[in-house]
Amino acid sequence: MSVFAQIHPGNAFIIGASQGIGLGFVQKLLLEPQIAKVYATYRQQETATDLITLAQSHPQKLIYLPMDVTDEAEIEICVKKISQDVKQLHLVINCVGILHDSQLKPEKSLRQISSENLLKYFQINSIASVLIAKHLLPLLTHQDSSVFACISAKIGSIGDNRLGGWYGYRASKAALNMLMKNTAIEYRRRSPKTIVVTLHPGTTDTRLSQPFQSNIPPEKLFPVERTVTQLLDVIANLKDTDTGEFFSWDGSKLPW
Repeated sequence: MSVFAQIHPGNAFIIGASQGIGLGFVQKLLLEPQIAKVYATYRQQETATDLITLAQSHPQKLIYLPMDVTDEAEIEICVKKISQDVKQLHLVINCVGILHDSQLKPEKSLRQISSENLLKYFQINSIASVLIAKHLLPLLTHQDSSVFACISAKIGSIGDNRLGGWYGYRASKAALNMLMKNTAIEYRRRSPKTIVVTLHPGTTDTRLSQPFQSNIPPEKLFPVERTVTQLLDVIANLKDTDTGEFFSWDGSKLPW
């Protein structure tokens, strides 16, 4: 049975689809007959070659669009382009997130904290999702069931935090969870058929996790395909009462 047995046939929107988990979702959704169209975003064309190649192979089903999630104007433009093509979305997954880059490194102590780095974590990991939710509301407000999911992280759970460190990443993911909880409450009033959730994918073999994989047991480091399959299974089994919750890859609820 398709993982979309409980999701109305329709259109999907994957944000951050040039590589990693986002690209994995696109690859999987293209094989789903219940998904009519897949809209997928990238930030830099030079890192989106796999996505563009996929689109060339599926020109009627996959549409790729540029979008920088830190620029609200670009979010608005991207959503407008989608709305000119279709009137409804049924599955939205925001896969954009940052843990490190050439300048940004997870902080091990208070000495390493800077306001500039904290702002970058929050802008990408937290604020982007609520801006996307703001602009997507019209496309999700319809009579069919829909899901708006954001990739979070167990490390953003305040209740589960025993080790400390990684201040910016932890705090920005905790903020994401709160923003999506608020969004779920408002969507319940304005788009009652939309389920809003945050998802912990587990440690996945992507560029984000590569510098930190040495201490991960092999059985706990998931290939992208496995992560995507597990998360789609979680999504497929969501109930209306699950909106506003935080789920792990195995379907269990995580503490705030």
